[in-house]
Amino acid sequence: MDILKAATGWAKAEVFSSQFFIFFGVLFLVGSIGFWKMGKTEVAKAFFIPMLVAGILLMTVGIGIFVANKSRITSFTEAYNANASNFVESEIIRTEKSMGEYRTIVFKIIPLIIVIAAFVIIFLDKPMWRAVGITTIAMMVVILMVDNNANARILDYNEQLNMVSKELKE
Repeated sequence: MDILKAATGWAKAEVFSSQFFIFFGVLFLVGSIGFWKMGKTEVAKAFFIPMLVAGILLMTVGIGIFVANKSRITSFTEAYNANASNFVESEIIRTEKSMGEYRTIVFKIIPLIIVIAAFVIIFLDKPMWRAVGITTIAMMVVILMVDNNANARILDYNEQLNMVSKELKE
């Protein structure tokens, strides 16, 4: 198994995945501008700021993931060529940390945020609070969709790393 190929493939998939955050961030920004320019009702006008904030956050996350993983693609080759065993072990540690973060943040905290936002929509009657709740749910759904796929990729990558680690130790 060529672990360097798997590592660069994983990083390239993360770069591709980050483009979805950017894409949805742009959609939120366009929606925000649409509500600002064309919103006639108080409810429509209330969506401007929450969607603007959500768009900026999604774009920031997407750009951050893009930059981090784009640089990893080249650094993987250098680290692997320097010491394959150390590269594999450091990647195992990094992927296990990421998997723990996914379990906590993506699969526990984000659903909790969605529930809280739903309660905000139900119990707070002001247009701004409802717009915040709806926008928060929409943003969290985007994050769940993208990160669910990223979680599956990192689980597979970690499995490949563990197999290579066993081979290297033998």
